[in-house]
Amino acid sequence: GEIISSSFPTVTAASYRVLGVIGKGVFSSVLKCCDVTEPNKIVALKLIRSNETMAKAAQKELRILKILASSKEGNTHCVQLLPGSGFEHRNHITMYFEIMHMNLRETLHKFGKGVGIQIMAVRRYTRQLLSALAHLKAHGIVHADIKPDNILVNSDFSNVKLCDFGSAFFVTDVDAKDPTPYLVSRFYRPPEVILGLEYSHPVDLWSIAVTLAEMFRGTVLFAGNTNNDMLRRFMECVGPFSNKMLKRHFTSFEKLGLSPHFERDTYAFRREDTDIVTGKPVLRIVTIPAAPPEKGIPQLFLKSKSQ
Repeated sequence: GEIISSSFPTVTAASYRVLGVIGKGVFSSVLKCCDVTEPNKIVALKLIRSNETMAKAAQKELRILKILASSKEGNTHCVQLLPGSGFEHRNHITMYFEIMHMNLRETLHKFGKGVGIQIMAVRRYTRQLLSALAHLKAHGIVHADIKPDNILVNSDFSNVKLCDFGSAFFVTDVDAKDPTPYLVSRFYRPPEVILGLEYSHPVDLWSIAVTLAEMFRGTVLFAGNTNNDMLRRFMECVGPFSNKMLKRHFTSFEKLGLSPHFERDTYAFRREDTDIVTGKPVLRIVTIPAAPPEKGIPQLFLKSKSQ
């Protein structure tokens, strides 16, 4: 395979032989590589396009990963950045990591598709992921894209680790916390983000919680097609949002130049549907009642296990 090493002779960095592709995205690729001098040393090498925007984002990700890796706490359940990361290879910034077996999405597909994985495994992974969150919070970092795809599992399935800190930010970064309804992948996106409200560490806690539910159920907990559909699913499960929260939603969406998901005068939900005959979008004004007992979170879990 191709040899990847630093573009600059002054940079002290190992050379790696490409063994295969682990994953490919729009702006980056992850390759399975071995050290040229130590063929048994296998690493995951992330290559990020070095255009101006991506280079800036990559430097931020590197900074965050180095802080997390410098911890003296032992296993923090965040994927470990290895020394020497950050050199350039053919206009790509490189980061290399400990190799893991597969991601949690693949694990669920293999062992628990439609039925979930064993409760003992869910319990074990819960402890580890909450430990990772505590580690992030201790360093003032929000991951902002936790989902099964960004959780790696080791070869004997005993350990999980958070990966892909490309969306992560420091809570002290004022610019990074500007309201946006599209932070975090949709199925794992919390209500405050969708409503355009301020957000911080609880964003990650919500994403972890719905991921854990998915582990247990074997299916996505809130599989909304749009942000509006996500809100409908939340409210069907736990009832309406408070008027106080919706007032902040109106203010935020006005600043963002977006149409709110609720009526300003009645707080009724502006449900966006599609006409089954014409296929055209239809807006329905719906009053949301308190969530019926048969639709709460515990019932969603019980229902998934009874089917």
